[in-house]
Amino acid sequence: MTDRSPAALAALWRARHPAVPPVAHTFRSAYADRWVRCHSLPGSKRYPESEDEYTAVLHRYNTVLDGLFTGRDVYVVTTEWSGTPDGPAAFPTPRRELHPHGVHWWTESDEDDPDPAFHTHTRFYADRRSWRHGCVDALLRAVADEALAGVFVTDTELRRIHHPYDGGADVVLATPGERGRFRDRHSDWLSSHPAGL
Repeated sequence: MTDRSPAALAALWRARHPAVPPVAHTFRSAYADRWVRCHSLPGSKRYPESEDEYTAVLHRYNTVLDGLFTGRDVYVVTTEWSGTPDGPAAFPTPRRELHPHGVHWWTESDEDDPDPAFHTHTRFYADRRSWRHGCVDALLRAVADEALAGVFVTDTELRRIHHPYDGGADVVLATPGERGRFRDRHSDWLSSHPAGL
């Protein structure tokens, strides 16, 4: 991160998003009036099985990301979790190899269970970069393979968020009006489910 310290980025997150920590699966409910889900393959297929399907997945991800972030700097965020605040990741993932410049900026701890064996500590890592088409393709491919979870890309003011997952992406827009325009532009990639899932 070049313009903000980890503490300053955490403070900005709290100011912009006081309702939730940066836990990607909470965005859909926290920002329902600004949230859209896009599927990454035709027919809502979840996992790519050929290079042609990987190409289609990356095309959809990058088309949306370009629309959100072209000409802007972004934060790329990755996560890992552990059973202790500072311990090693509980499961090996390619996070470090694919996001080597990510700086630890937040830890979200869940210690509600009385048994410490069931406590989890999710660590968030961010780097700042100029958005460029394809600049996170290796991360996106790992997400599509379910090798990474909790990844998201956001503008430097944390107003728009793109959270890819295996099967699609949750997108949080800056306003409900922007959400409506986004839905119209990408209607072929949206679910027919009444809740947009």
